[in-house]
Amino acid sequence: NMAGKSKNKTYWVCSECGYDTVKWFGQCPSCKAYNTMKEFKVAEPSQNRYARAEEDSQPAHLALAGTSDILDLSDVKAEEVARIHIGFSELERALGGGFVPGSVVLIGGDPGIGKSTLLLQSMCKMVGLGQVSLYASGEESPTQVALRAKRLEVDTKGLKFVSEIQLEKIESIIESQQPQWVVIDSIQTMFSDALSAAPGSVSQVKECAARLTRLAKRKGIGVIFVGHVTKEGAMAGPRVLEHMVDTVLYFEGDTESNYRILRACKNRFGSVNEIGVFGMTDKGLRGVRNPSALFLAERREGVSGSVTFINLEGTRPILIEIQALVDKSMLPNPKRLTVGTDSQRLTMLLAILHRHVSLATYDQDVFLNAVGGIKITETASDLPVLISIVSSMTNHAVSNKTAMFGEVGLGGEIRPVSRGQERIKEAAKLGFTRIIVPKKNKVADLPGVEIVPVENLREAVKAVFGSQASQAESFDS
Repeated sequence: NMAGKSKNKTYWVCSECGYDTVKWFGQCPSCKAYNTMKEFKVAEPSQNRYARAEEDSQPAHLALAGTSDILDLSDVKAEEVARIHIGFSELERALGGGFVPGSVVLIGGDPGIGKSTLLLQSMCKMVGLGQVSLYASGEESPTQVALRAKRLEVDTKGLKFVSEIQLEKIESIIESQQPQWVVIDSIQTMFSDALSAAPGSVSQVKECAARLTRLAKRKGIGVIFVGHVTKEGAMAGPRVLEHMVDTVLYFEGDTESNYRILRACKNRFGSVNEIGVFGMTDKGLRGVRNPSALFLAERREGVSGSVTFINLEGTRPILIEIQALVDKSMLPNPKRLTVGTDSQRLTMLLAILHRHVSLATYDQDVFLNAVGGIKITETASDLPVLISIVSSMTNHAVSNKTAMFGEVGLGGEIRPVSRGQERIKEAAKLGFTRIIVPKKNKVADLPGVEIVPVENLREAVKAVFGSQASQAESFDS
């Protein structure tokens, strides 16, 4: 889109979708977002800006991109790149099974969530394996980083550090030091002399990321960018930043809580939606090997409205407690408040509950919470959400040895979900003795575990509450 724009020294770019135009709009014509048009200055094209041809020959397995020869694709050797394992299993899980040499990773998260801590720990482990690593910080001085390393008690011997925000200087350091891994903390602080715009502007972020990505691909260097996030939680800067890189990781979690979740939302070298769970300690981030135990730690017996749901994050089953509170409303429009689940879907599920189990909530406030700050996006949570609501309305507790999953259709039918067998095995491993599943997800009973298949919502209510089901069904406020 740059072609023919050299006459216009300034034009405007949407920071959400990357749409560009020669005049400012209050609302982006492309994605309809408001107040996202940012000024973009175009530099005079310099002859040598991208003229450094592919000077360095590199091993074929590291040539992830950037060669210009025309090839017959069938002649290209499809070899898996050997991953590097640094002994940080939760981070490696989010990356898809380890660090890929020559890959470009973008990691974003709120301020103070632990991005710099995570990367400092990782690079120290990487140096311990004999990998030459460079940490370029534009946000902190060498003293600040050294103090953090001392607090974390990590061995920084051999880790090369530079406090620099000028792109050209960092490029020359990379050329001279020949590192295998480079951390840029953060991409928003970098600026290039080729552009007159200020650091953090759309043009600088795009230019710096593009140049460093090109360098990484040409030399087979692994580059990790730290990115800032907007107040909505999305990656700050133009969306092209996410398109350029191989892997995008989001670091989530409440800064007041000790637990953090690292979530992959794009990965060219592994599956997306994989998560790593970390605990923040005074010695830095530690991987949580059994997140289910963490999310169920405060679960108590005999509390109505509480149900254990077998959630699937990527390929990893995690058990989560779902809590519901249904209370008489004093408002003309009763409240529907959800934390960690979809509020629109809750409205639909309440209609299904009224239609198929005769439980009306039109004069009840409904509050729903996924304990532990995890966000549930899959429809397999429908059944546990409805059972927790029935439990709260009828004041009958669900046994804390019972777990469940299942999608609920508009006809009240319980639909099967993916990877049912893995979910069941995970629940059995954690000591659950009764698992309510959709009929098509039924597998043979495991030792000491009863697997109860259900076909519709009424059947599920009976299976959970047993003799209390008749009271539950006749309950109509």
